[in-house]
Formats: sequence, C-alpha cells, structure tokens
Amino acid sequence: MATAIINGTQLHYRCQGDPAKPTVVLSNSLGTDMSMWDDLAYGLAQRFHVLRYDTRGHGASSSPPGPYTLDLLGQDVLALLDKVGVGRAHFIGLSMGGAIGQWLGVHAPERLERLVLANTAARIGSAEGWRARAAAVRAGGMEDIAAGSPGRWFTPVFAAAQAELVGAMQATLRATDPEGYAACCDALAATDLREAIGGIPVPTLIIAGTFDPVTTVEDARFMQRAIPGALLAGLPASHLSNLEAPEPFAETVQAFLRG
Repeated sequence: MATAIINGTQLHYRCQGDPAKPTVVLSNSLGTDMSMWDDLAYGLAQRFHVLRYDTRGHGASSSPPGPYTLDLLGQDVLALLDKVGVGRAHFIGLSMGGAIGQWLGVHAPERLERLVLANTAARIGSAEGWRARAAAVRAGGMEDIAAGSPGRWFTPVFAAAQAELVGAMQATLRATDPEGYAACCDALAATDLREAIGGIPVPTLIIAGTFDPVTTVEDARFMQRAIPGALLAGLPASHLSNLEAPEPFAETVQAFLRG
C-alpha cells in the first residue's frame, strides 16, 4: 500500500502483479473502498499489473471539503497513472467508479485500452436526490445511510446468507468520512453523461445486475446503445455485483480484457 499527493489530496493506492504487464485500474463505488476489489484484484494480478485506489473522500484517502466534481475525480485517476508511470491502462469502475470510467472514456480515451462499466449509468439517480443525501449526511453522519445500505447493495437472499460480508461493507460505509461521502454525492448530482458517452471510442463492456434497483438493466441498455460497439453482460446480482456474483463477474471481465 502507498500514498501519493494527487491534485492536492492524499490518495491511498495499491499495486499488485508484475508492472511489466498491462495495467488494470479498479475504481470503487460510493461508500466503499479498495477492499471491495480484494478477490478480483488477486485473480487479475496473475495476468495483469493491478492498480486500485481509494477515491478521494473514501477509505484511507483524504477528504478535503467539497463539493467535488466528476472532472476532479477523473483527473485524480490520470494523475495517479502519471505517478506510477503508466501511460495506458484498462479501467474497471463500479457505480461511481463507472461514472469516472465514462468520464475517462469521453475526455481521455488515449489513456485507456479497454473499459468496464459495472452497475452504473450515464445519469445515476437525480440531482435532487443526491443533494438531499449530501445534506442529510452532513447534518447527521453516516448511520442512517449505512443502515439502509444492504437493500441498495444486495438481494435479500444474499444479504441473509452472507451476513458477515454485508456487515463488513456496512462497517466500511459507517467509517467513511461524512464530508468526503457528501462531496462525492455533490459530484454525482452534477453528472449527466447521456449526451457525451456516444463519443467513447475504446472497447467497452457494460455489466448490469439483473436485480439492481440503483442502476438498472435499462440504464445499462441505454449505455450499450449509446457507446459504439459496447457489449452488455447481465449477472444475477444486485448493485455490488462483483461481491454478489464474484465468479461470473471475474470470468466476464477476464474474457473481455483478453480480447
């Protein structure tokens, strides 16, 4: 594990695997940290150089006062790639990480090899909803958000069967800095990529959870129609499909990255 000052903020990151091999960047969802990628990172590191990081406001990265913007979150990735000496990389982002991936595909496609957009949308939720959540977290902290997270993240059957995993994810969410979380909500409130993603020129895979109430299958279909040549894979999972369906998620990603 390492830290670097990126765009004036300390970002926490980790590299695994042979740096001579192609790099894969993993970007976490809102309210999680890089540990959400533990299993996938281990598998990918057998074939790739894996770079994962805690988005600003999350995990062990710093939480400067917001609001943040998607431009800023995307520029963080580019500066981190520069820091570790990587010119081009595959990018896998889930939910908020997938929004960052779309930004990179639009604004910095020359830095990407292949792009995986998991459980995300060109417009996630509504601006009003994100602003209300940011205000609630700034006023009352993370407890209410954490209490309701299993219903957003997992199917009821999975949540009941995997109580330890669900509890660990809730603990991570509770430990997230409220200002960092709220500032990322500000970024999502201002994000609408529906008219921009048609300009993404890199090979793109979209992964949807068939039971995802947050970023739906229809959201995924919209992105597939908009992004030239994009592929779509549906997995039997809710919002955190990499955790609820880890084996098919990994197999789908590995096959796509191998071309």
